Amino acid sequence: MSSHTVHTVSQCSPGTPFPLGATPLDHGGAAATQFAVHAPDADGVDVCLISKSGGQKRIPLTQHTYGIWHGIVEGVGPGQRYGFRARGEWNPGRGLRTNPAKLLLDPWGKRVTGRLGDGRALLPYDDDPFGAPSTVDSLGHVPVSVVVPGSARTSGPRLETPWEETVIRELHVGSYTARHPNVPASYRGTYLGLAEPTVIGHLIHLGVTAVELLPVHAFLSEQTVRERGMRNHWGYSPASFFAPHPGYASVRGHEITEFHTMVDALHAAGIEVILDVVYNRTCEQGVDGISIGWRGLDAPGYYLLDDNGYDIDLTGCGNTIDAHSPIAIRMILDSLRYWAGDMGVDGFRFDLAAALGRRGGGEFDRAASLFAAISADPLLARCKIIAEPWDATKAGYQLGNFDRAWSEWNDSYRDAMRRFWKGETGVREIASRISGSEDHFTGRRPWASINYVTSHDGFTAADLVSHEGSHQRAHVRALLAGVALSTGTPMFAAGDELGRHDLTAFLGRALALRRAAPALRQAEFFEGRDNTTGHPALVFFDADGTEMDDGSWNDESSRTLQMWVDGSDVRSRTADGRELTDDSWLLVFHAGGPATVRLGCPERFYGTFRAEFDSTTPDGAPSTIVSDATVSVDGPTLLAFRGVG
Repeated sequence: MSSHTVHTVSQCSPGTPFPLGATPLDHGGAAATQFAVHAPDADGVDVCLISKSGGQKRIPLTQHTYGIWHGIVEGVGPGQRYGFRARGEWNPGRGLRTNPAKLLLDPWGKRVTGRLGDGRALLPYDDDPFGAPSTVDSLGHVPVSVVVPGSARTSGPRLETPWEETVIRELHVGSYTARHPNVPASYRGTYLGLAEPTVIGHLIHLGVTAVELLPVHAFLSEQTVRERGMRNHWGYSPASFFAPHPGYASVRGHEITEFHTMVDALHAAGIEVILDVVYNRTCEQGVDGISIGWRGLDAPGYYLLDDNGYDIDLTGCGNTIDAHSPIAIRMILDSLRYWAGDMGVDGFRFDLAAALGRRGGGEFDRAASLFAAISADPLLARCKIIAEPWDATKAGYQLGNFDRAWSEWNDSYRDAMRRFWKGETGVREIASRISGSEDHFTGRRPWASINYVTSHDGFTAADLVSHEGSHQRAHVRALLAGVALSTGTPMFAAGDELGRHDLTAFLGRALALRRAAPALRQAEFFEGRDNTTGHPALVFFDADGTEMDDGSWNDESSRTLQMWVDGSDVRSRTADGRELTDDSWLLVFHAGGPATVRLGCPERFYGTFRAEFDSTTPDGAPSTIVSDATVSVDGPTLLAFRGVG
């Protein structure tokens, strides 16, 4: 049977419009599958059953309810490959690009198989995006959806690690174990690779409590990328919001079960799983792009379009999901619930999250429909929710403007710490950043600030300081230690502790100190807060050990800042509700040349300083000699002293 052989049959009983997607049923003792797809402006929709040889059977879905075409097809069960063809008006000026020549993925499909073929066959138009429709059949050139059985939840209870105890590692499933010598070759670059004991053991040794996986929704390379002979590596071009990326399975077709295995293994080690999700756009790009699903079913419902049918591009990638449209909201919420429920995920980092809060591409609204629905959902409300608080436009920069339930990537922290450690600025801004960035997150908690200096966007830590010569290693160590010991939620890009110099022991020591010292990971901000003793919870000192005043705050030549954190009232509790206590701590940040620093402390402190951490040593072990309450420093240095007595 050729790829163009078509059998049209009509055996289809009505079924119901929900749930959307393909749902296997026991229909009178026989296998059957209900198909339901949103296409409100279509005159009709066929479900196309694709054979192993590439042929198809086209079955019209006869029922149209709430804009959803649906029906039950007997004799169809898990493993069946399928797609949809929509028939109806071609009117690009209104955003309607219905073209029955194009086989379309199921937007709710939970598994995707196949690759992209001839790019011309994927275009819904002939020569002009606003001209005549293409008559080229895309079957054989486009991936297809696959019916899957109902998937059980992963085993074990949710971890729900407190935010103030959370340490995040951002990593790419395909790259993280791609060359790992202790991972079986067949598992490298896969979900099962992350489940390997040697990989999990490294995360535990570092002190990681959550992995933030770069996109694992099934993705495809954009047409413009393919035309350059390249492929999309990072995954920020989604082809499905429900299907795990098949390229990360050790065995194609087993991606759901392998993803479950990975999640269960990480949970067993006490490590949460956070997904980087790209609900702001799809791989279809702009109006001159391909049509593999959403565009051919309901472009005006899924995408932000202007009055002439053009995409409103807030993402820099050609299109923007209309997160105020009912069908888009339903799709995103159903996807989130599926991953948090059936797939066992603990949280989500929303790529270009600001784009999801801008109705019609206008002003940002923290109470946008999608955000309100996420906060009100009983399952999602218990997940960790993180925003990348900007989009690709100037108006989309919204750091600190998300609702209280959200944490946010803090690029202000990133930029300030990079500048400080390079010796480019004074200490005024880093004082705000290392103490939780309350100026950005007023009325919230310090953990709302996701503190980082590197991520998948941009340079590694070593690359950032490649110009530093003899101070390069010290500079990297200071960057990483600063993130580990700042108030807020630390996030580290995968591999920053490796490279030419293995800093695993160093970063592990820094995070062990954070874990053991609740005063350094407080759950409340310091501003205006006195402890139960009546003393300030936070005091800053200059290099001379003098409390900072207006002059020293405004001295741009200053390269040393000391932060005293009172440990008498840390306001954190154990899992069973017991209040935690701690000693007081002094952190010394120095980004200049040779200097003598007199350790600062409040007048009421009559104890001694015990060195606990030194970023200038290869493993962070303290080597600093305190003489008459002074220490000598040179180059990028972060020291931690425990106040004893």
